[in-house]
Amino acid sequence: MSDADDEIMNAVARALRSHGYADLTMQDIADESSKSKSLLHYHHDTKADLLIAFLDDLLTEYEQRLECRADQPPEQRIVDFLARFVFTPEDDEREAFHLALLEMRSQGPFNDRIQAQLERSDRLLRETLAEIIADGIADGTFEPVDPDRTAALLVAALDGARTRQITLGEANELPLDGDNITYTRATVEELLAQIVEPILAEGGTLPDLDTTLAELDRED
Repeated sequence: MSDADDEIMNAVARALRSHGYADLTMQDIADESSKSKSLLHYHHDTKADLLIAFLDDLLTEYEQRLECRADQPPEQRIVDFLARFVFTPEDDEREAFHLALLEMRSQGPFNDRIQAQLERSDRLLRETLAEIIADGIADGTFEPVDPDRTAALLVAALDGARTRQITLGEANELPLDGDNITYTRATVEELLAQIVEPILAEGGTLPDLDTTLAELDRED
C-alpha cells in the first residue's frame, strides 16, 4: 500500500470514530486527511467503494498481525487471540470505532460486497483459532477436542461480548471479582477459565493475560 493509500485508510478510521457509519460522508473523510474530497473520489468512486476498500485493508492488517506471532507456542497464541477482543475502560475511541463497524455489519444482508468481507472476517477468526487449537493438540499442549467446534464457540462468545460492551456500555456486568473490569475482559477471563484451561494437557499453564495485553498494546 502506498503512503497516500495508508493516509486515506487512517482518515477513514478516524472519521468512523467521530461520525459513525450512517452519517459518514466523503467530506468527513477528507477533513481527516490532507486529501481533497475530489481526490478521494478519484481513487474511489463512492463512499461505499472506499469503505469496502477499508474493510479489506483492515482484515489484511489483522492477518499480518496474526502471522507475526505465528511462531509462538499454542498456549501463547490462544491467549493472544482472546486478548485482542478485550476493551479496557480507557478504550473509548476503540469502542466508537467498533460501533461504527457494527453499523456497517448491519448492512451485510443488503450489500453483497460488505457481506463478502464479513464472511471473510468470520472465516479468518474461526480458521485461525482452529489452527491454534489443532497445533496445540499435535504438540501435546491441549487435550484432543474438535478444533472447529471449539473455535466456533469461542469466536461466537468473543463477538457477542464485544457487541454487548459497545452497545450497552456500563449497563452490563459479569459476576467477577476486580474493580473496573469491562465486559469483554470478564468474558475473556471466563473463556480462559471455563474452556481453554480445561483442555490444557496435565501440567500445562496459560500465559498471564495482563502481560499479554501489555505486549499487544506495545505492538499497536
